[in-house]
Amino acid sequence: MRHATFRQLRVFESVARHRSFSRAAQELHQTQPAVSTQVRKLEEHAGLPLFELLGKKVHLTAAGEQMLVCSREIMQKFREAEEAMAQFKSVSGGRLSVSVISAGDYFFPGLLVAFAQRHKGVELDFVVCNREELLARMEANRTDLAIMGRPPTDGDFVAEAFAPHPYVVIAGPSHPLAGRRRIPVARLAGEPFIVRERGSDTRQSMQEAFGDGLALLTVAMEIKSTETIKQAVAAGMGLSFLSAHTIGHERKAGALQVLDVKGLPLMLHWHVVHRRSKRLPPVAQAFRQFLLQEGAGLIERAMR
Repeated sequence: MRHATFRQLRVFESVARHRSFSRAAQELHQTQPAVSTQVRKLEEHAGLPLFELLGKKVHLTAAGEQMLVCSREIMQKFREAEEAMAQFKSVSGGRLSVSVISAGDYFFPGLLVAFAQRHKGVELDFVVCNREELLARMEANRTDLAIMGRPPTDGDFVAEAFAPHPYVVIAGPSHPLAGRRRIPVARLAGEPFIVRERGSDTRQSMQEAFGDGLALLTVAMEIKSTETIKQAVAAGMGLSFLSAHTIGHERKAGALQVLDVKGLPLMLHWHVVHRRSKRLPPVAQAFRQFLLQEGAGLIERAMR
């Protein structure tokens, strides 16, 4: 193993995490043959197969499971060394690693641009994912800060609210309920709902908004893509429950309407979150302060 490289370990860890060579290639911005080559070289150094293909699924061998543990320990040491060196750099020379849930994809790039314009030379590492993936990234120490509406409740995390985050029920412009006032939740019974997948931040917010009344609603489809949901609702396929921050353009264009449902909008908040034990580099500390001081105003202007 003395001739194995960090690149080979990094590629191996990505394949092992995704259980897919193609998805690892997408994540690493490499071709699939290049990924396969790196894994094959690592297997040659180890003298053992690390993966096995059963049917069409990739599985780790027993040796691969142990290699995964060792690879992650080595990669963590490299990250710690990188963070330690970052403490000696100015904010403008740092690397900002941020993960955000998908609802934030509609305004968050503008916040990053505003921050980067003030701190020339900042390198941005920006990932959009669902809640489950975001929590996994924090658990694996693969991000400095996380932006989410519903932060973890255990004491291992520090979560600070920095902006309002409303959730609403939406419909297409020709829906019979469009334009109605003070719609009772019971009136939504029987209406087909097109919703985000279970485990997503939006789905959990929907549960909070309707409580026991959720059982009255008809979930016609679960879709992981917010964009696809908006297109389906605009086409008249049903209603949905989404973050108001995801529908600004469609409302302006008249393609979607917010229904005036009693008890809504559900008003939550955007939070900036990090592990309590995480030693934030200067650039992450500066971005956290930027969000707490200016995030709400910038989001409001962007949504207008």
